[in-house]
Amino acid sequence: MGRVSIGRHRFGDLLALARASWVAQMAAALAERGYPGYRRTDAWLMRRLLFGPLAITQVGPLLGVTRQAGRKFVGGLLDRGYAATESDPHDRRRLNVILTPAGHTYAAAVVEVIAALNQALADQVDPGDLAAADRVLRAVLDEGARRRTDQQIAPPPGDPC
Repeated sequence: MGRVSIGRHRFGDLLALARASWVAQMAAALAERGYPGYRRTDAWLMRRLLFGPLAITQVGPLLGVTRQAGRKFVGGLLDRGYAATESDPHDRRRLNVILTPAGHTYAAAVVEVIAALNQALADQVDPGDLAAADRVLRAVLDEGARRRTDQQIAPPPGDPC
């Protein structure tokens, strides 16, 4: 079957394929380290929980999904033994998600795999091209997501994003 052309630049399609490939690479690398069953929300959730407890009701909104979807993501961590819940010491009505000891180990593996994938990419691509890709990806984000991203992930050094 030949190539199907749907316009000069099919950035959205390429972005979706790149994301799917990245998630598959994450899953494979974590499985090799003894962590099968990686889910695409694990990377964000595990890294966020490394900073401390998170109210279960905040997960969905922080990920840009419904609270119900956020609870489902947390449920996956609970089922695999990477997270637990506890009452908030300041507000007993609030239920926090925390990492278990196994969760801390898994989170460290997630951080290591992300660093390795980032390094492998940096080894293949010119730094100027990476900076340009960073600008393009930020341009894809809506204004609110761009502000949150800029607060969480700094642009490359010397890039005026």
